[in-house]
Amino acid sequence: MELSNLTNTPGARKSRKRVGRGCGSGLGKTAGKGQKGQQSRKGHKHKLVFEGGQMPLVRRLPKRGFNNAAFAAKALAVNLSDLEKKFETGAEITVAALAKAGFSDNKRPKVKILGKGSVTKKFSVKGVPCSASAKAAIEAAGGSVA
Repeated sequence: MELSNLTNTPGARKSRKRVGRGCGSGLGKTAGKGQKGQQSRKGHKHKLVFEGGQMPLVRRLPKRGFNNAAFAAKALAVNLSDLEKKFETGAEITVAALAKAGFSDNKRPKVKILGKGSVTKKFSVKGVPCSASAKAAIEAAGGSVA
């Protein structure tokens, strides 16, 4: 292989499109922009969904249903490792006890106990939702979930 043998791959080098350079070029006069109108003018920009002044599809379709996801109260996650740190052996864990320990606030009054971490202390959980893994871990440590 020598420098005299090197060639480009077909289609690798493409000359740029020179518009408005006479009728013989195929892109003269209107420079490939068609005839008159908004789209032939310089600086022309419009939204992707613009339909030429016609009522857009998004506005033509009816609005249906209601989604409460934005307003739904999201539960505050409390892990088993957090309970292990904050509560003593034999403690009764309720929503009020969790609030007193500083887990919940007024913005998110819902609380749920999740199974991250391990438990060695014996707890009795009352009125607080638990995940299946958290419930199993609490009961395995000798506690109870009601």
